[in-house]
Amino acid sequence: MSRSYVSKELRKKIAKEARYRCGYCLTVASIAGYEMDVEHIIPESAGGLTEEANLWLSCSKCNLHKSDRTQAIDSLTGETISLFNPREQRWPAHFEWSKEGDLILGKTAIGRATVKALHLNRTILVTARQRWVKARLHPPED
Repeated sequence: MSRSYVSKELRKKIAKEARYRCGYCLTVASIAGYEMDVEHIIPESAGGLTEEANLWLSCSKCNLHKSDRTQAIDSLTGETISLFNPREQRWPAHFEWSKEGDLILGKTAIGRATVKALHLNRTILVTARQRWVKARLHPPED
């Protein structure tokens, strides 16, 4: 969680660039019904700066699970891997939706490590996605 001030203007710019959705689980703010956090990709505790190049939108739960981490273990190889960087990497290169559209599947080591570390398939979110799919609000279009 950020301890540094992010101006209202910068928050708006980042939210617009992120298409008003979490950079990790792609939950859309208007569907979830709450504003997303502006999070530090490289945490302040690791020297990350509070500047546009290091900030992105995140839902509160992804932000909480990410915490001050920048790496996690890939469940397939057991290697320590950098977490997905939503500012520099493209989501579809590392993740895909299950056939039903309710689970995020890691396609790469970065994707797998991020899915597990950030709990991208937490039960309550999967249940919400199932409802959003039925309402034709999910998965989000890229």
